[in-house]
Amino acid sequence: MKRIVLTGGGTAGHVTPNIAMLPALREAGFEVSYIGSLDGIEKALVEAEGVPYYGIATGKLRRYFDPQNFSDPFRVIHGCNQAWALLGKLKPDVVFSKGGFVSVPVAVAAGHRKIPLILHESDMTPGLANRISLRYATRICCNFPETVSHLPEGKAIVTGTPIRQELLAGSREKAAAFCGLGEDKPVILVMGGSQGSVAVNNAVRSILSSILPRFSVIHLCGKGNLDESLSGLEGYVQFEYIREELPDLFALSDLLISRAGANAICEILALRKPNILIPLPTTASRGDQILNAQSFEKQGFSFLLPEETITAQSLQDAIDHVYGNREAYRAAMAGSGNGSDSIRKIVSLITEAAQGRLH
Repeated sequence: MKRIVLTGGGTAGHVTPNIAMLPALREAGFEVSYIGSLDGIEKALVEAEGVPYYGIATGKLRRYFDPQNFSDPFRVIHGCNQAWALLGKLKPDVVFSKGGFVSVPVAVAAGHRKIPLILHESDMTPGLANRISLRYATRICCNFPETVSHLPEGKAIVTGTPIRQELLAGSREKAAAFCGLGEDKPVILVMGGSQGSVAVNNAVRSILSSILPRFSVIHLCGKGNLDESLSGLEGYVQFEYIREELPDLFALSDLLISRAGANAICEILALRKPNILIPLPTTASRGDQILNAQSFEKQGFSFLLPEETITAQSLQDAIDHVYGNREAYRAAMAGSGNGSDSIRKIVSLITEAAQGRLH
């Protein structure tokens, strides 16, 4: 049996694509292990899938001053030593890294042990962890055609992001019953991220009186962001966070309003849902969501609405435009060739690397 070590962590976005690949990896005959941080979000998520988990010391890679910048390099060095020992014990045929600061020691150790390393970069330009790891990579998977120019020549392949297959199998009927909505009006699903977005939440709520006669609205507003004054408003339901029912909500929705994180937009692409993307501004990120959204707009997949331009009128105009042109958006996404077969592409690369056929 072939062996693979998966790594990646720090945020759920660095973990869920790895989890999405587990059924296909097992079907391909891989014995799977995972190396992550000692107490990061990835530990509970991975262990819930029955995958052996090994924690190592990590140090966060920061672009800003913090007193821990002086001690974290020593944690990274310790993590590299731990990863070296673990790879010697686990003897994987290949390592797959989804990025995040925990992946750097594993990538370094894989490089020094001459173990084939496949990286995945979700955003338009590589994050700091993946930039450090690039030199050790056998191949680098990415989401955007534009990303290839930022990566070592001959190593980059546009694959898309592994999508949880259960997201594609939701039930409209279950979602309608869960939300208490009829199916007589199209449904807008609003997703502002796990913490929600004040700008998105306020803009959506400001236009409810004008759009509810034509649309139903399901609003995932983030922890602590429920507006009790809107409870019971016909055609509008709000939740802090949804997990198990999310595939059903996707199935019911006709238009999505979302942030532009790489995993989120790749799920939207696979689902072929007309959408409005409101990326995090540069004041709250390194600007990767803006680049992601610009690429999707350029390819005809999405309508880009910058957060700093959101008003009640601009949001309502965007909704009218996207819904009115929904078939064109669906056709562009359907013709992209990315989204639904990302797992097959990546597992094929992993298999070739494990067999020594990639150089």
